[in-house]
Parts: sequence; structure tokens; C-alpha cells
Amino acid sequence: MDRRLFLQGTGALALSAASIIGFSRSASAQSIEIDELMKLGTLPEMTLGADDAPVTIVEYASMTCGHCANFHKNTYPDLKKDYIDTGKVRFVFREFPLDTVALGAFMMARCSPEDKYFEIVDLLFADQRSWAFTDDPYNAMLGIAKQIGFTQETFDACLQNQEILDGITWVKDRAANDFGVNSTPTLIVNGEVQRGALSFDELEKVVQSKM
Repeated sequence: MDRRLFLQGTGALALSAASIIGFSRSASAQSIEIDELMKLGTLPEMTLGADDAPVTIVEYASMTCGHCANFHKNTYPDLKKDYIDTGKVRFVFREFPLDTVALGAFMMARCSPEDKYFEIVDLLFADQRSWAFTDDPYNAMLGIAKQIGFTQETFDACLQNQEILDGITWVKDRAANDFGVNSTPTLIVNGEVQRGALSFDELEKVVQSKM
């Protein structure tokens, strides 16, 4: 991906409008085999919490998804405090970019030191409107990138990193083709699919049922 493609905003990765809405709940629960769900691609898995936690939550998210931003603002902090930090939940965050801008944001996070990944994701979600929904997302994101240690040259090089691009694309395609992910956020709790930005109370009920 280069600057020209990035500036197009919603390019070849864009999903249908129906998929982008991403907050309707499925009529019946869908389950996924854990061994299949946890197979690794070429990029390191981004996780928080104890490896031996009794509950694993996999979140598929897009950085330009407003419902994902709301989930990370309103639900995720309590989930982290009460369940991830206490060893009850292992949290796995996976990239599911709905458009080229989201892809660029994920690539920037991946190009950063691995221990800074979640800090950058949190920053981008918190400040989403300032970069994701502008006429010039490239320069808006470049400004953020410079604040966290990139230069324009290293930022552009990051957006052209084919290994990271291919790795994120693999995660997204596998989620869509093998697990039926077609909206964000999609949460998979011990293999059970939950679609939409669940409130903390809603998610807590699901987590407690798996413990």
C-alpha cells in the first residue's frame, strides 16, 4: 500500500455497507472450534492477560469502526480491570480492517514496538474522529505517527511493508472465510460468537457462563 492508495480512503478492502454497520446481533449462537480459531498466521498474536486464563476472548475489530471505538471506550476498560488484569480472561485482538484507512492504522501499530501496540490502538480509538473521518486521513495519521516516533520516511516505509500487509490480510480473510466474520466488533468468547459492541454487563454474563 502506498500514499496514493491510502488517500483513496475506502479502497479495495472496503466491505458492503451492510457489513460495516456491524452491530446487529445474530439470531442464534455460533460456535467455532478453539484449535482452529487459535491457529497462528505470520504475524505475532496481540494478546493481553494470562495464557492459562479460563476464558479467551478474541476480538475482530476495525480501526475506523465507530462501534469498535465505543466498545473500547465503554466496555473494554472494565473488562481489562476486572478480568484481563486479574488472570480470568486472555484477550486476543485481531485486525479486521473495513477500509484502507483502517488498514493503514493497523500497519502503523504493527510497525511500532510490539509492547506499544495496545497503547497505539487505544490512542487511535480514543481520537478516532480526528484522523479516520477527515478529507486527508494520510496527513492526519502522519501527525499522530510523528508524535509516537515516526518520521514521514519511516511512516511511508511502514505503509509499504508487504509482510505486514499480507499478514493483516490473512487474518481478515481467514476470519471472513472460515469463521463468518462480516462485521465489527465481533467477539468470540471460548469459541462462541458474539456480534456487536456489547455493554460490560452483557459481556460479563457471557464470560461468567464460560468460567
